[in-house]
Amino acid sequence: MYIYFMKRHRGLKRYYKNLLAGNDFEKLTGLNFKDPSGWPPNLHLHFDPYGYGNNSFKRRKPHLDTLFRHFDLIEAKIKEMNNDSILYAVILDYDSGSDALFVGNKDFPGKNIAFKLDDLSSSNTLTNQFLNEYLAELTDFEKLYGRANQAFCFLYKSEAKAF
Repeated sequence: MYIYFMKRHRGLKRYYKNLLAGNDFEKLTGLNFKDPSGWPPNLHLHFDPYGYGNNSFKRRKPHLDTLFRHFDLIEAKIKEMNNDSILYAVILDYDSGSDALFVGNKDFPGKNIAFKLDDLSSSNTLTNQFLNEYLAELTDFEKLYGRANQAFCFLYKSEAKAF
């Protein structure tokens, strides 16, 4: 007889507390705001590396809150630098670990992006009801929807639109 034990993730209460209060700029190695010429192409940041939000929107929401908080922080830094970088987020329907914040240059979209802007539309393709409700509350963002391996939402701020 085999007994399978589910791995217990210790310290989740502290993890979520730090997630909501923390600023991840100290941990980043590729995002040097003093010298943006050294940024790698298609620089992106993930905020749920363990995929905790894949099974529960209650666990996904703090990661999305952190992503959009960092969106505002990075946007302010880019404006401060008078840099021609653009900032956008890609949120997948059910894959929280792949939700990411992208920093790119005017050569948008980069060669490593799996979709073209022409393939996106303003009609919603997401099937995740909780994610739809969350994204509907984000009024400062322009939203485009598409489908690659699964449905996704492409978000950017309209004043930064360069494409």
